[in-house]
Amino acid sequence: MKISEILKKRNEGVSFEYFPPRTEQGKKSFLETIEALKVYNPLYVSMTCGAGGSGAWDRTEGAVDLLLEKTKWVVMPHVTCMGIRREEVKGLLDRYQEKGIENLMVLRGDPPRDGTPFDPSIREFRYAVDLVSFVKEYGHFCMGVAVYPEGHLETGSLKEDLEHAKAKIDRGADFAITQMFFDNTYYYRMLDRMKKEGITIPVLPGILPLADVAKVKQFASICRATIPKEIEEKMERLKANPAEMEKAGLDFTIRQCRDLLKNGIRRVHFYTLNKFQVTKTVLDAIL
Repeated sequence: MKISEILKKRNEGVSFEYFPPRTEQGKKSFLETIEALKVYNPLYVSMTCGAGGSGAWDRTEGAVDLLLEKTKWVVMPHVTCMGIRREEVKGLLDRYQEKGIENLMVLRGDPPRDGTPFDPSIREFRYAVDLVSFVKEYGHFCMGVAVYPEGHLETGSLKEDLEHAKAKIDRGADFAITQMFFDNTYYYRMLDRMKKEGITIPVLPGILPLADVAKVKQFASICRATIPKEIEEKMERLKANPAEMEKAGLDFTIRQCRDLLKNGIRRVHFYTLNKFQVTKTVLDAIL
């Protein structure tokens, strides 16, 4: 089923994002997370994809196959396009269509940092909007795109960032998921800006449970996400006691999610990092 139809029928619920495991231990953790989160009946689940073409795509496809084998969930692979040729993308879309996949998360992606072969001279898809147009012409998939409550790192202003978001939506995106954020004010203000521009597609908030301050600061440094000073300082003081640090961070995430619910946001997308414990802690507190 297409996610656009699911979102019309289900006014509340959660969705989960996973990444493709690279090792046997990683696969075990991934399968444990799938099993542990089944009880929450997700709206859909998504599978990330790194840049670099076939190597990253192979890992994503393999993880998608596991999800299709182990669950009855609606599965949405991420598709990135930086440095990729059109015929390669078409081959990937053909394979996903054959598997019964009806939804894609369409992203530009960034250059790979793990040594994956990458040809930056291939510029057939310069930006995500170019891939959105291509997938729309393909004529089969429902598309999600990323939006950025605090603005993308490469945009100079929130106005410019909104223009890029609107371009993706005008080209055919059906819904959007935000980059992680820790201050709901940024999300609410983004929704207000979108409303003024006539943007009406669903925009799900992307929540990363704040369990490890060092890891979250690393993520935040590459995606323009502000960690509130008060919770950052509190977690830094607790770094010598990881259990207490995690508890403080998850208490913060629980309050963040409760505020979203209080303000009428009933559908939330969780970045699981393939670890079910922290996501489950948050969900059991808010549902």
